[in-house]
Amino acid sequence: MGTNHKLILGSCTSMAELSSGSVHLMVTSPPYFNAPFDYKGLFKSYEQYLNILRHFAQETHRVLQSGRIVVLNIDDMLIDGEKFPIVADATKIFQEAGFRYRDRIIWKKPDGYLRISRRSGVVLQNPYPMYFYPDNLLESIIIFQKGKFNYRSIPQSVREASKVDTKEFQEKKWYMTLWEMNNVMPGSPLEKDIAAFPEELPYRAIKLFSYKGETVLDPFAGSGTTMKKARELERNSVGFEIKKSLLPIIKEKLGFHGGQGNLFSNRNDQFEIITRQTDNYEYLRANQRA
Repeated sequence: MGTNHKLILGSCTSMAELSSGSVHLMVTSPPYFNAPFDYKGLFKSYEQYLNILRHFAQETHRVLQSGRIVVLNIDDMLIDGEKFPIVADATKIFQEAGFRYRDRIIWKKPDGYLRISRRSGVVLQNPYPMYFYPDNLLESIIIFQKGKFNYRSIPQSVREASKVDTKEFQEKKWYMTLWEMNNVMPGSPLEKDIAAFPEELPYRAIKLFSYKGETVLDPFAGSGTTMKKARELERNSVGFEIKKSLLPIIKEKLGFHGGQGNLFSNRNDQFEIITRQTDNYEYLRANQRA
């Protein structure tokens, strides 16, 4: 039996295409507020940014099934000398939307990822107190839950098919609140000019918080990393993305671009694209097979 994957080209502040309680897990990384190298000047104000998070959190709460999990990769941002407490504000926003705060994991990037930059290097030029700003090798992964999960609601056969590899769990130290994962390297062909998170992040989230055959949502799909890992792990996926130019990249990453070397040629997986047309929706049913 194949999996189904749906990409909606539109904003996730409204997820009208999804019925209430139709999603089993949400994994995403929203745009970081006016990040200098990725989203500089994208938002007119910090309040506008938080308002987008509010709408997105409310819609996520609506479409998520009771008892299920939100995995949010987000972090504070230093812009022109001012630090914005995005993690704290996002936590409040999701709690106000009806979620329980479940946990926080820190993602640590490799030590060699970041050398002395203009931020921390100021001390070298001005070795005096008050000039210090640290370089950041860490990002936050905040976990929320909608109510409580009914473990008896999952058939035993599905539970067994979705078992976590305990050897991998122990060797890669998934049990810790510090996850050491490599970031996406600059120049990666499918992530060029895209602030993508590593595949390992949604891989772990999907393995730990969903069962085979369930539906994984990424409201900020980007290059399609979450959707790709969902397909590989035999889950369905839904993604929202406002940049139509990313469609060819998403199709290629998911393996719906045709050509040779497709890893899923023996599966009857389906891919559907929905392009919003103002107040109505044009359904472009690709129904492409791998």
